[in-house]
Amino acid sequence: MHTDWTELIITVPAQDVERAGDIAQMVVPYGIYIEDYSHLEQEAWEIAHIDLIDEELLQKDRTKGLVHIYISPEANPTEAISFLEERYRACGIDFSLSTANCAEEDWINNWKKYFHPIPVGNKLLIRPTWEEAPDTGRIVLHLEPGLAFGTGTHETTRLCLELLEQYVSPGCDVLDVGCGSGILSVAALLLGAQKAVGVDIDELAVKTAVENAQINEVSGRFTAICGNLTEQVSGQYQVVVANIVADVIISLTQDIPAYLSPDAVYLMSGIIDSREPDVLAALAPQFEVIGRREEKGWVALAAKRKSLN
Repeated sequence: MHTDWTELIITVPAQDVERAGDIAQMVVPYGIYIEDYSHLEQEAWEIAHIDLIDEELLQKDRTKGLVHIYISPEANPTEAISFLEERYRACGIDFSLSTANCAEEDWINNWKKYFHPIPVGNKLLIRPTWEEAPDTGRIVLHLEPGLAFGTGTHETTRLCLELLEQYVSPGCDVLDVGCGSGILSVAALLLGAQKAVGVDIDELAVKTAVENAQINEVSGRFTAICGNLTEQVSGQYQVVVANIVADVIISLTQDIPAYLSPDAVYLMSGIIDSREPDVLAALAPQFEVIGRREEKGWVALAAKRKSLN
């Protein structure tokens, strides 16, 4: 069996495991899964109405949670480790980290069995390519996530998709900053946008985004760019969307206006609620917030440039 993938195992206090998983999913564009046995008996009863639990599970440490991250041979695990260490320390999360080798099949297939068609907002249905989509009358977005962040399952992505439903108008042009799997660009095109440009610094993400545009038959209207926003992208757009992290949104505040056409809307997600005041402070000199959504401690914002009058 081939064992050239890297598994990162991050151990954190049980009370921090959800936050640690959210951070891992935001800053590392790879598959993850979480082990948390702190409420084992309660959850077993609520989900399956059983109180007989395998002895091996009962022996699990209830005070700790584990976040597993899987990194392909082409990616550099050192970069992922440094990202996570910096983020966890900044958030005051105690952690220990270990690595192991694993086979691609061991995690990709396990991960896929938990990813099913997901209705989002009022119009969209996210369908993984290996699943049949029920006939719901919704717009079906076929998705092969690969190793790029953005499956529609995370709150940040769902919030962004809901904002796109609200603000994408027929014939508009969309810029997707930090496009990941391309899910937001593809959704915008399926919702009626004329063209979308996705930019990401991760080559693997750009490759995945192109593939997802092809799967959804919108590749003729989608341009994927690998590189830095300000160095690689030009033009103005009616909708600019950035599903990234608060720090990057703050750092982009001075650059984004150059990409906004008159009366354009700027959609932002990936903002942990505790960082929302910082984002709002950065936006205040140039932007007026016109919409806000929140789910499970994550915030998404819609903003327009302030009038020059």
